[in-house]
Amino acid sequence: MTLPVHWVPSLVEAAAGSTVEVTGDEAHHAVAVRRLRVGESLMLTDGLGRVATGLVASTGKRAFEVTVASLVDTPLAEPVVTVVQAIPKGNRGELAVELLTEIGVARVVPWAASRSVAVWTGERAAKSVERWRSTAREASKQARRPWFAGVDGVATTAHVEALVAAADLAVVLHEDATAPLAGLRVPAVGSVVVVVGPEGGLSDDEVATFEAAGAHAVRLGAEVLRTSTAGVAAVAALLSRTSRWGG
Repeated sequence: MTLPVHWVPSLVEAAAGSTVEVTGDEAHHAVAVRRLRVGESLMLTDGLGRVATGLVASTGKRAFEVTVASLVDTPLAEPVVTVVQAIPKGNRGELAVELLTEIGVARVVPWAASRSVAVWTGERAAKSVERWRSTAREASKQARRPWFAGVDGVATTAHVEALVAAADLAVVLHEDATAPLAGLRVPAVGSVVVVVGPEGGLSDDEVATFEAAGAHAVRLGAEVLRTSTAGVAAVAALLSRTSRWGG
């Protein structure tokens, strides 16, 4: 059975035989909700590649301690995939973040596209980004990821243009494109950026801007997917042709 995973801010000082304390909401959920018990085996991760396996030594209301049995450092999987997700309405953004995290995306960038129905500004933007980050953290633990998916602050089109220009491969999902996603060569290492538009679609100016920065405008097929699932389908198709998924 796969061991449960809990997050800690740092495992820099952890070593075999040492004790690591987990506190706060993470510990409260484990002890009060999961009914964590002394002697139970589990995994701790800092979300930055280091994973400790050990046994629960003690528990409290908002804390527990783990005696470390072993430590493993895992390099970040390549190619490193970033998804620029146009802000959708309702909770579809959290669904997209959850699914993208589960399939191995390193980073999700919420984007204020010109046709995004939802508008994030001020306090709403801060709260919405934090919800996405919380979703990514929980999905990372569920997927047993040693590297947690990150979520950036809200990006402008100019910011996305810069991400596209810096990528080894950048694709823009566009229903009017004629080139198929399957025709692209996926780099074995480096960075891949996938841009997903909003419910209302991408504007001509946005597509032109990203293409000028080096992106390939592609389509997935005859079907038009929701913004919350299009990125997942595209990333899965790309990763299936890399060593990450045995390609």
